[in-house]
Amino acid sequence: MFRATLKSLLARKVRLILSGLAVVLGVMFVSGAFVLTDTLGRSFDAIFADAYEGVDVNVAAKPKVALGETEGEQVSPPFPAATLDTVKAVPGVAEATGVVAADGARMIGSNGKVVTSFGPPQLGENWTGESDLVQLREGRGPQADDEIVINKALATAGKVKVGDRVGVLTLEPKREFTIVGVFGYSGDRDSIGGANEIMFTTPVAQKLMLGAPDTYNSVSIKAADGVSDESLRDAVAAAVGGGYEVKTGEQLSADAAAGLKEALTFFNRILLGFAAVALLVGTFLILNTFSIIVAQRTRELALMRAIGASGKQIIGSVVLEAIAVGLIASVLGLGAGIGIGALLAYLFSTFAGGLTLAGLGVPASAVIGAFAVGLIITVVAALLPALRASRIPPIAAMQDVATPDRPLTKITIAGGVVTAIGAALLALGLTGNAGDNTLVTILGGVLFAFIGVALLTPLISRPVVSLLGAIFAWSVPGKLGRLNSGRNPRRTAITAAALMVGIALVTGVTVILDSAKSSISGLAQDTIKAELVIAGVQSGPRPPSFDPAVLEKAAAIPGVRLVDGEYGDMALVGGERTWVAASSEVASLRQIFGATPTAGDIDRLAPDQMLVSSDTAKSRGLSVGSQVPVQLARGEARTYTVSGIYASSQLTNPVVLPPAAARDFSIPQPIQGFIQLAPGTSVASVQPQVEALLADSPEVSVADRDAFIEQQAGQLDGLLTMIQILLALAIVIAVLGIINTLALSVLERTRELGLLRAIGLRRAQTMRMITVEAVVISVFGALLGVAVGSGLGAAVVEALKDEGITDLVLPWDQMGVMLGLAAIVGVIAAVLPAVRAARINVLGAIAHD
Repeated sequence: MFRATLKSLLARKVRLILSGLAVVLGVMFVSGAFVLTDTLGRSFDAIFADAYEGVDVNVAAKPKVALGETEGEQVSPPFPAATLDTVKAVPGVAEATGVVAADGARMIGSNGKVVTSFGPPQLGENWTGESDLVQLREGRGPQADDEIVINKALATAGKVKVGDRVGVLTLEPKREFTIVGVFGYSGDRDSIGGANEIMFTTPVAQKLMLGAPDTYNSVSIKAADGVSDESLRDAVAAAVGGGYEVKTGEQLSADAAAGLKEALTFFNRILLGFAAVALLVGTFLILNTFSIIVAQRTRELALMRAIGASGKQIIGSVVLEAIAVGLIASVLGLGAGIGIGALLAYLFSTFAGGLTLAGLGVPASAVIGAFAVGLIITVVAALLPALRASRIPPIAAMQDVATPDRPLTKITIAGGVVTAIGAALLALGLTGNAGDNTLVTILGGVLFAFIGVALLTPLISRPVVSLLGAIFAWSVPGKLGRLNSGRNPRRTAITAAALMVGIALVTGVTVILDSAKSSISGLAQDTIKAELVIAGVQSGPRPPSFDPAVLEKAAAIPGVRLVDGEYGDMALVGGERTWVAASSEVASLRQIFGATPTAGDIDRLAPDQMLVSSDTAKSRGLSVGSQVPVQLARGEARTYTVSGIYASSQLTNPVVLPPAAARDFSIPQPIQGFIQLAPGTSVASVQPQVEALLADSPEVSVADRDAFIEQQAGQLDGLLTMIQILLALAIVIAVLGIINTLALSVLERTRELGLLRAIGLRRAQTMRMITVEAVVISVFGALLGVAVGSGLGAAVVEALKDEGITDLVLPWDQMGVMLGLAAIVGVIAAVLPAVRAARINVLGAIAHD
């Protein structure tokens, strides 16, 4: 039986290769995700190990507001220079250096634009001299207040050199500096982790990066000979007290790498999610492939039963074929995944500004995941055809056997039940009743919904396919193709369901994001009563900002009625992390953003008062007169009194503090500005004057309200494009499924095709017949996908009404494009099977058994 199975497998290499490709692509995603995150994780380990190689112990003040990886840039608060003297006096300290290092030093390059960084920080530091790690490549260290040194990566990106005069943006407005040196790192590296670094003299760094003289935000310590890092750490911690974090260099390196690895874990889950979609589509393909193979081998399997093979042996034969396909596909998928992981790591390193990659590694998780996924998916998909094969009666070997259409009652009932479960899970998750398991519940609901619809598809395939095929029924090949596409509802349904999954996900995501864009744009149009907006596009963890003086100068322009600068930061409000804002003109809350008061006065704020939204007041039990402690990123905690409450909306912040509070924000500069014009004043007359005021703030620009709203909503387009590219893999697998189904169908109908050719069907007509069949199946799958995707997307939009997504937008143009592309996909998928059908030897086909 084993030898017979191997011979059967080798006799069907092409058809099994096509089904194996689906597994290869899915496994490639799984193993590639693990290879990518492992490579980047080890790269970050190496980077931070190098960065803290010369540090035995480090001292830093505890953050006043601890932030997560997705909540912004962590601010390490400054501490007085006296702490450095305290550290130096600790026994066992050989050397202690006060360090200033903070994100937010942006250099203006030779093209007049800020040198951006997509991810890595833009550090402003104090120059402490060369070391084993830091090495000057050109020039010298800074000595005067208007001198800086920069790392080689920044010099290359900004196209500047020693002697150039450049502008630098920090906590203060733009200042001019002369580049007097360019430095690199040991190992001929231009940067560490792709960071852009600017180093000032210590007094200048303290003022520009920390906002206070005679302060540092860390102390780097070297231990004396014979003193362990751990014992020195404990001694220093005892000396400086509980307001500081004291860590060894090894701990510091591990903690820094751990934060980035957490972000990588999230990215890894996204890739694995798309791999799961690809494998779900692949399951349909494999199920169809083995079903057709079993149908073709009916007489062969019946003969085996007739000569003594048991039902278990027949099941084992089919499962053995599946294991062989799964093993081969897993090996190929693992190899492809290693290549994809390496490519993505290289692209990530290039995009991140020259990240030095660790050697490519293949973690055990990639290997285990590849073989587990490849084998399990293939074997599970082959089980139903295997069970069907075991029930073939021996008498079937003695007669011509056609695969009869089985009743659809059971599969329809099963589809209805599974669809109902999916709908229930989606309702549970989207209404927020799943607790901490909301995401898992929604994903489970989507999975059950797809499987349920796939099970229900055979019920509707025959009438829908017949209707679609009527378009081509004007010719004999068209009529035959129409009949062929509907002759086996189960097979047609499974093939179409594979395409349905990919198109449904693309359609659903498009519906959600387009609805979000429309809702945001409509709300902004109705709410923002400002004709001009100052803002920039955020490309990293730090939003663009501009000089507060611009606000005062803009207010003096003739025709300007009101100017508001918006500051924002994460803070501890009543002990809870909350986004807070500060407005340079508090009256703008009502006049520009249309906020309506529900209690108290929202048009003015004393230095010790705050405003809160109605949702915040309700959730925290606040009322006018309530006192709330607020800890900002800098400075000490202060208690504010609630002086007004305003109606919540999607464009208002939960908490508004007085303008003076912005001095203690992470970014003490406005990140957006809103300009309201007096009646009769044209935008064209004021906008150029505001642009001139922003000459020293190249990160931002001024635009009219419509352009600003379009820019903000357009950021969702990039997300949509990325998702569509990743989901394209599922559609590619579905196309393979159509090719596979048609190829196997041609083999199954060899005699029939020979008879058609014998009675006059020409080769070109044969090819058109196969093409019509493919197009009908493809368009049927696309119709299913568009319908299911629109339904799922509409359900999500309905569930998000309370979050401000109030408009339901169905992308009719994109749906039409998808249906048109589905027809083209059908034509492409039919090429190889059609050519094979046209080349069938007529006499050989008639004699084919």
